[in-house]
Amino acid sequence: MSEASSRKTRPPGTLHLTSDLVAKTLRVVEEEGPEPNWTPISRDQLDQLVRRVEEEAGDEDIWVFAYGSLMWNPGFDVAAIEDAVAFGWHRAFSLRIERLRATSDAPGLMLALQPGGSCSGLLLKLPCATTNQVLCTLLAREIRYAEVCGMVRWVAVKTRTGTRRALTFWASPQRSLLTAKVPLDEAAQMIAQACGPAGSCAEYLHRTVLDLAERRIFDRNLWRLQKLVAERLQALPSGD
Repeated sequence: MSEASSRKTRPPGTLHLTSDLVAKTLRVVEEEGPEPNWTPISRDQLDQLVRRVEEEAGDEDIWVFAYGSLMWNPGFDVAAIEDAVAFGWHRAFSLRIERLRATSDAPGLMLALQPGGSCSGLLLKLPCATTNQVLCTLLAREIRYAEVCGMVRWVAVKTRTGTRRALTFWASPQRSLLTAKVPLDEAAQMIAQACGPAGSCAEYLHRTVLDLAERRIFDRNLWRLQKLVAERLQALPSGD
Protein backbone atom coordinates (compact mmCIF):
# COMPACT_ATOMS: atom_id res chain seq x y z
CA MET A 1 0.00 0.00 0.00
CA SER A 2 1.28 3.47 -0.82
CA GLU A 3 1.84 6.22 1.71
CA ALA A 4 -1.30 7.97 2.88
CA SER A 5 -2.23 11.01 4.87
CA SER A 6 -5.16 11.17 7.27
CA ARG A 7 -6.76 14.31 8.63
CA LYS A 8 -10.01 15.63 10.08
CA THR A 9 -12.17 16.60 7.13
CA ARG A 10 -15.35 15.65 5.28
CA PRO A 11 -15.90 12.06 4.10
CA PRO A 12 -14.19 11.35 0.76
CA GLY A 13 -17.17 9.29 -0.41
CA THR A 14 -19.66 6.59 0.53
CA LEU A 15 -18.86 3.88 3.05
CA HIS A 16 -19.39 0.78 0.90
CA LEU A 17 -18.34 -1.88 3.43
CA THR A 18 -21.53 -2.52 5.41
CA SER A 19 -22.38 -4.72 8.36
CA ASP A 20 -24.33 -7.04 6.03
CA LEU A 21 -21.27 -7.51 3.81
CA VAL A 22 -19.05 -8.09 6.85
CA ALA A 23 -21.49 -10.77 8.05
CA LYS A 24 -20.68 -12.77 4.89
CA THR A 25 -17.07 -13.10 6.08
CA LEU A 26 -17.80 -14.39 9.57
CA ARG A 27 -17.65 -18.08 10.40
CA VAL A 28 -16.57 -20.35 13.25
CA VAL A 29 -12.85 -21.10 13.05
CA GLU A 30 -10.99 -23.31 15.50
CA GLU A 31 -7.75 -22.20 17.16
CA GLU A 32 -4.68 -23.50 15.31
CA GLY A 33 -1.94 -22.43 17.71
CA PRO A 34 0.71 -19.76 17.11
CA GLU A 35 1.71 -18.24 13.76
CA PRO A 36 3.70 -20.82 11.75
CA ASN A 37 7.48 -20.55 12.13
CA TRP A 38 7.28 -17.90 14.84
CA THR A 39 8.15 -18.19 18.52
CA PRO A 40 5.54 -17.10 21.08
CA ILE A 41 7.03 -14.51 23.41
CA SER A 42 7.99 -16.01 26.76
CA ARG A 43 7.09 -14.53 30.13
CA ASP A 44 10.74 -13.59 30.70
CA GLN A 45 10.94 -11.85 27.31
CA LEU A 46 7.69 -10.00 28.00
CA ASP A 47 8.96 -8.89 31.42
CA GLN A 48 12.19 -7.66 29.80
CA LEU A 49 10.20 -5.68 27.25
CA VAL A 50 8.05 -4.13 29.99
CA ARG A 51 11.17 -3.16 31.95
CA ARG A 52 12.74 -1.64 28.82
CA VAL A 53 9.71 0.53 28.16
CA GLU A 54 9.48 1.60 31.81
CA GLU A 55 13.18 2.52 31.86
CA GLU A 56 12.82 4.50 28.64
CA ALA A 57 9.77 6.31 30.04
CA GLY A 58 11.61 7.27 33.20
CA ASP A 59 9.48 9.42 35.47
CA GLU A 60 7.14 10.48 32.65
CA ASP A 61 3.57 9.25 32.21
CA ILE A 62 3.21 6.65 29.47
CA TRP A 63 1.01 7.61 26.53
CA VAL A 64 0.21 5.23 23.67
CA PHE A 65 -0.45 6.40 20.11
CA ALA A 66 -3.51 4.50 18.87
CA TYR A 67 -4.26 4.39 15.15
CA GLY A 68 -6.25 1.16 14.68
CA SER A 69 -8.06 -1.24 17.00
CA LEU A 70 -6.64 0.43 20.12
CA MET A 71 -8.86 3.39 19.22
CA TRP A 72 -12.07 1.37 19.46
CA ASN A 73 -10.90 -1.40 21.78
CA PRO A 74 -8.03 -0.24 24.00
CA GLY A 75 -8.42 -3.12 26.44
CA PHE A 76 -7.64 -1.01 29.50
CA ASP A 77 -9.11 1.87 31.50
CA VAL A 78 -7.76 4.95 29.75
CA ALA A 79 -6.73 7.74 32.14
CA ALA A 80 -6.89 10.48 29.49
CA ILE A 81 -7.39 10.84 25.73
CA GLU A 82 -6.04 13.43 23.31
CA ASP A 83 -6.32 13.82 19.55
CA ALA A 84 -2.89 13.45 17.98
CA VAL A 85 -1.05 13.36 14.66
CA ALA A 86 2.13 11.40 13.99
CA PHE A 87 4.00 13.12 11.17
CA GLY A 88 6.35 10.88 9.18
CA TRP A 89 4.11 7.83 9.68
CA HIS A 90 0.97 6.33 8.15
CA ARG A 91 -1.30 3.40 8.96
CA ALA A 92 -1.25 0.52 6.49
CA PHE A 93 -2.53 -3.04 6.24
CA SER A 94 0.96 -4.50 6.10
CA LEU A 95 1.07 -7.05 8.94
CA ARG A 96 0.57 -10.50 7.44
CA ILE A 97 -1.21 -13.00 9.68
CA GLU A 98 -2.25 -16.66 9.51
CA ARG A 99 -3.89 -16.72 12.92
CA LEU A 100 -6.22 -14.56 15.05
CA ARG A 101 -8.33 -13.18 12.15
CA ALA A 102 -6.94 -15.52 9.49
CA THR A 103 -5.73 -19.04 8.79
CA SER A 104 -2.88 -20.59 6.83
CA ASP A 105 -5.34 -21.45 4.05
CA ALA A 106 -6.62 -17.86 3.92
CA PRO A 107 -3.97 -15.45 5.27
CA GLY A 108 -5.00 -11.94 6.18
CA LEU A 109 -3.68 -8.49 7.00
CA MET A 110 -3.77 -6.25 10.05
CA LEU A 111 -2.81 -2.62 10.52
CA ALA A 112 0.64 -1.43 11.47
CA LEU A 113 2.41 1.91 11.36
CA GLN A 114 4.69 2.47 8.37
CA PRO A 115 7.20 5.30 7.71
CA GLY A 116 6.03 8.17 5.51
CA GLY A 117 3.08 10.54 5.33
CA SER A 118 1.06 11.46 8.41
CA CYS A 119 -1.40 9.64 10.65
CA SER A 120 -4.21 11.07 12.77
CA GLY A 121 -5.16 9.04 15.80
CA LEU A 122 -5.50 9.17 19.57
CA LEU A 123 -3.14 9.42 22.51
CA LEU A 124 -4.19 7.11 25.33
CA LYS A 125 -2.73 7.68 28.79
CA LEU A 126 -2.01 4.61 30.90
CA PRO A 127 -3.42 4.84 34.44
CA CYS A 128 -0.67 5.79 36.91
CA ALA A 129 -1.81 3.44 39.68
CA THR A 130 -1.66 0.33 37.47
CA THR A 131 0.84 1.33 34.78
CA ASN A 132 2.99 -1.80 35.10
CA GLN A 133 0.03 -4.18 34.95
CA VAL A 134 -1.61 -2.34 32.05
CA LEU A 135 1.66 -2.10 30.14
CA CYS A 136 2.22 -5.84 30.54
CA THR A 137 -1.29 -6.60 29.24
CA LEU A 138 -0.91 -4.16 26.34
CA LEU A 139 2.46 -5.51 25.22
CA ALA A 140 1.26 -9.12 25.52
CA ARG A 141 -1.63 -8.23 23.20
CA GLU A 142 0.43 -6.34 20.60
CA ILE A 143 3.76 -8.22 20.72
CA ARG A 144 2.90 -11.90 20.57
CA TYR A 145 6.14 -13.26 19.13
CA ALA A 146 9.78 -13.03 20.16
CA GLU A 147 10.86 -12.11 16.65
CA VAL A 148 8.86 -8.86 16.68
CA CYS A 149 9.91 -7.40 20.04
CA GLY A 150 11.54 -4.57 18.08
CA MET A 151 8.17 -3.48 16.68
CA VAL A 152 7.40 -1.36 19.74
CA ARG A 153 8.95 2.12 19.74
CA TRP A 154 8.53 5.74 20.76
CA VAL A 155 7.34 8.39 18.30
CA ALA A 156 6.81 12.14 18.56
CA VAL A 157 3.18 13.14 18.05
CA LYS A 158 1.54 16.56 17.77
CA THR A 159 -1.40 17.50 20.01
CA ARG A 160 -3.30 20.72 20.65
CA THR A 161 -1.06 21.34 23.66
CA GLY A 162 2.25 20.57 21.97
CA THR A 163 4.44 17.59 21.15
CA ARG A 164 4.37 14.41 23.22
CA ARG A 165 6.43 11.27 23.14
CA ALA A 166 4.24 8.20 22.76
CA LEU A 167 4.64 4.46 22.59
CA THR A 168 3.37 2.79 19.43
CA PHE A 169 3.55 -0.37 17.34
CA TRP A 170 5.09 -0.21 13.89
CA ALA A 171 5.95 -2.45 10.94
CA SER A 172 9.68 -3.05 10.59
CA PRO A 173 10.47 -5.10 7.47
CA GLN A 174 14.11 -5.22 8.55
CA ARG A 175 13.12 -7.04 11.73
CA SER A 176 10.23 -9.19 10.52
CA LEU A 177 9.23 -10.88 7.29
CA LEU A 178 5.67 -10.60 8.54
CA THR A 179 5.60 -6.98 7.40
CA ALA A 180 5.78 -5.57 3.89
CA LYS A 181 4.00 -3.04 1.72
CA VAL A 182 1.00 -4.65 0.04
CA PRO A 183 -0.73 -3.26 -3.10
CA LEU A 184 -4.33 -2.21 -2.44
CA ASP A 185 -5.85 -4.82 -4.78
CA GLU A 186 -3.90 -7.62 -3.11
CA ALA A 187 -4.73 -6.28 0.34
CA ALA A 188 -8.44 -6.14 -0.53
CA GLN A 189 -8.45 -9.76 -1.69
CA MET A 190 -6.70 -10.97 1.47
CA ILE A 191 -8.95 -8.96 3.77
CA ALA A 192 -12.12 -10.13 2.00
CA GLN A 193 -11.24 -13.82 2.44
CA ALA A 194 -9.58 -13.95 5.87
CA CYS A 195 -11.36 -15.09 9.02
CA GLY A 196 -10.06 -16.66 12.21
CA PRO A 197 -11.11 -17.39 15.80
CA ALA A 198 -11.12 -13.65 16.65
CA GLY A 199 -13.32 -12.71 13.67
CA SER A 200 -12.59 -11.59 10.14
CA CYS A 201 -10.19 -9.04 8.68
CA ALA A 202 -13.14 -7.35 6.96
CA GLU A 203 -14.78 -6.89 10.36
CA TYR A 204 -11.55 -5.35 11.68
CA LEU A 205 -11.37 -2.96 8.70
CA HIS A 206 -15.05 -2.07 9.02
CA ARG A 207 -14.82 -1.25 12.74
CA THR A 208 -11.69 0.80 12.17
CA VAL A 209 -13.09 2.86 9.29
CA LEU A 210 -16.34 3.44 11.18
CA ASP A 211 -14.49 4.61 14.27
CA LEU A 212 -12.25 6.89 12.24
CA ALA A 213 -15.26 8.35 10.42
CA GLU A 214 -17.04 9.06 13.71
CA ARG A 215 -13.95 11.02 14.75
CA ARG A 216 -13.91 12.79 11.37
CA ILE A 217 -10.61 11.16 10.46
CA PHE A 218 -10.61 10.06 6.83
CA ASP A 219 -7.66 7.99 5.71
CA ARG A 220 -7.46 8.02 1.91
CA ASN A 221 -6.07 4.51 1.49
CA LEU A 222 -8.38 2.91 4.06
CA TRP A 223 -11.39 4.55 2.39
CA ARG A 224 -10.31 3.15 -0.98
CA LEU A 225 -9.59 -0.21 0.59
CA GLN A 226 -13.04 -0.60 2.18
CA LYS A 227 -14.61 0.03 -1.24
CA LEU A 228 -12.44 -2.64 -2.88
CA VAL A 229 -13.23 -5.15 -0.12
CA ALA A 230 -16.95 -4.37 -0.44
CA GLU A 231 -16.83 -5.01 -4.19
CA ARG A 232 -15.28 -8.44 -3.62
CA LEU A 233 -17.84 -9.36 -0.99
CA GLN A 234 -20.74 -8.16 -3.13
CA ALA A 235 -19.54 -10.55 -5.85
CA LEU A 236 -19.87 -13.56 -3.52
CA PRO A 237 -22.93 -15.77 -3.95
CA SER A 238 -25.61 -15.23 -1.31
CA GLY A 239 -25.03 -17.42 1.72
CA ASP A 240 -21.23 -17.71 1.20
